[in-house]
Amino acid sequence: MLTTVPSLELGERIARSLVEDRLAACVNILPPMVSIYRWKGTVEKEEERQLVVKTSRARVADVERRIADLHSYDLPELLVVPVQGSRAYCGWVAGETATG
Repeated sequence: MLTTVPSLELGERIARSLVEDRLAACVNILPPMVSIYRWKGTVEKEEERQLVVKTSRARVADVERRIADLHSYDLPELLVVPVQGSRAYCGWVAGETATG
């Protein structure tokens, strides 16, 4: 999953919450980037960081809820990107995000 945040501090807070509660196996916080977007009729320019959230399909809704609860944006970016990976790595993600 992908989302963006306005600061490193918020990115770390979201990442830690997701990993500690087993909603994600890992979250990468990428370096600052510039985002240009249209919001409420105005073109905006902001510095943001992208979070890459490694989770299982079964945890997507839980991750969405947690990000919505912790995020400072009215409308946080929440993109689900289906991936294929090695059996070992995907097994690790599944194990780290398993419920029960």
